[in-house]
Amino acid sequence: MTYDVNIDGKNYRLELDRADGRWDCRLDGRDVEIDAILARRDVLSILIAGKAYEIKRERTALDMHLWVGSVRYAAQLRDPRSLRSRASADDGKGPRKLLAPMPGKIVRVFVKEDAEVEAGQGVVVVEAMKMQNEIKSPKKGVVRKMIAAEGANVNAGDVLAVVE
Repeated sequence: MTYDVNIDGKNYRLELDRADGRWDCRLDGRDVEIDAILARRDVLSILIAGKAYEIKRERTALDMHLWVGSVRYAAQLRDPRSLRSRASADDGKGPRKLLAPMPGKIVRVFVKEDAEVEAGQGVVVVEAMKMQNEIKSPKKGVVRKMIAAEGANVNAGDVLAVVE
């Protein structure tokens, strides 16, 4: 998996691969020794080259920040593959597909088929690398099709639900 990461205006390329039960990490082409666990929701305990860090994620409707100790960083994360599936001009009309942002496992489904949802309301939770990612409705509408099922494995780009 490859991600483009922006921390306080500086861009990085992060590559993660699962091999032999551990994660191989490359940051801007350099190998980095890393081990991480999700300590609790939005808190990651990480060991980088033998040094321990606690990273707290703070999300708002418009942005995301990471706290490392008492220092706050503005952060953006983008999967370059996701650009392929985006429409160039999205007016929010018509049915919208909720896609899995990365490979993982469905750990929770919040709504059922034909349920009404608000824009930004959580629909499903995908767990990847011990991190849980809530997939939210892109608009106010009705869940016309719920494809995701708890316990199911998904690949990046898989359709999880359709909101109309």
